[in-house]
Amino acid sequence: MQEVQNYNAKQPEYFRGLVEPTDAERTLNGYKLKARKVIDPEQQVYVALDAFQKNGYFVLVNNQQYSTLDATIELQPDTTVSFIKLTPLVGG
Repeated sequence: MQEVQNYNAKQPEYFRGLVEPTDAERTLNGYKLKARKVIDPEQQVYVALDAFQKNGYFVLVNNQQYSTLDATIELQPDTTVSFIKLTPLVGG
């Protein structure tokens, strides 16, 4: 949600977030929206949740993988959270 708020505040040419916004084109520099506009943060949350459930990315907390959204995690100041996006290979 923070990455959407950052984009909406500045509206740069490219959105560099975990999930592709609706009506955007994937480029080397991130996602380029056809027209610069405000991205709906709530919609992006649903897109991210759907991508997680379809194994589009996984989450590591202190290098431990979490495969369900039901886990309770106690965050500390030194907690490391990583989002690893999976990219399909082209070719074969």
